[in-house]
Amino acid sequence: MNRTLRIAIPVALGIAVLLMWEALVAAFAVPRIVLPAPSDIGEAFVSDFGTLMAATFVTLRITLIAFVLAVLGGVALAILFAQSRLIETALYPYAVVLQVTPVVAIAPLLTIWIGYDNIEAVTLTLAWIVAFFPVLANTTLGLKSVDRNLIDLFRLYGASRWQILTRLQLPNALPFLLGGMKVSGGLALIGAVVAELAAGSGTSTGLAWILTLATRNLHMGTAFAALALLSALGIAIFFALSALEYWLLHRWHESALKVQT
Repeated sequence: MNRTLRIAIPVALGIAVLLMWEALVAAFAVPRIVLPAPSDIGEAFVSDFGTLMAATFVTLRITLIAFVLAVLGGVALAILFAQSRLIETALYPYAVVLQVTPVVAIAPLLTIWIGYDNIEAVTLTLAWIVAFFPVLANTTLGLKSVDRNLIDLFRLYGASRWQILTRLQLPNALPFLLGGMKVSGGLALIGAVVAELAAGSGTSTGLAWILTLATRNLHMGTAFAALALLSALGIAIFFALSALEYWLLHRWHESALKVQT
């Protein structure tokens, strides 16, 4: 299947679903406060465009900062784990605890500790917590998955630990890291939204808070518009990271090489 069809088929299906949605809402006279039609969502998007774009920028900024911090922290800690079994034994259980602790459970505590007047910092911290573990776990796995015979060969030729890390372990871990980043990018967005819903207040201006206010006021068109923007952000992050993965791997790694038929 060529690239045109791979793009055209999902787009055509999406348009068909929207048209059916519009027709069914009109046919059954579904109230707007229950389920707005796509045309109502479009009108709300146009009328609240400024507010929605400002909120989108806030959510995107928090998501990207949390994601970058998760990648930097996860890779750094994974390297420490790969270099020292003692450090891994001491810290890995706490990383697991951090991962399995529900965000909604610790959001009130962080809100109290950081302050109600700094909700964005609370949201950023919670989004980082959610996004951190996939990078750590995948990178650690990649660093430890190097063929032992290759490590012995490097040592035989007098390579230092730094040379083994930079020329063998890190290149081997790159596909694992990129896979973890694709998961982490989506989780950073989800974490930012859930954190804002759990810890949000009037000082928060992200899409989650817009969604909350719109739902409370029964402005369902605006609520669905905010939800659509969140989905669009998630899709954009996924495709951006997929493009990065292809760009870095397509010349040498089996997962990105084109199969010759």
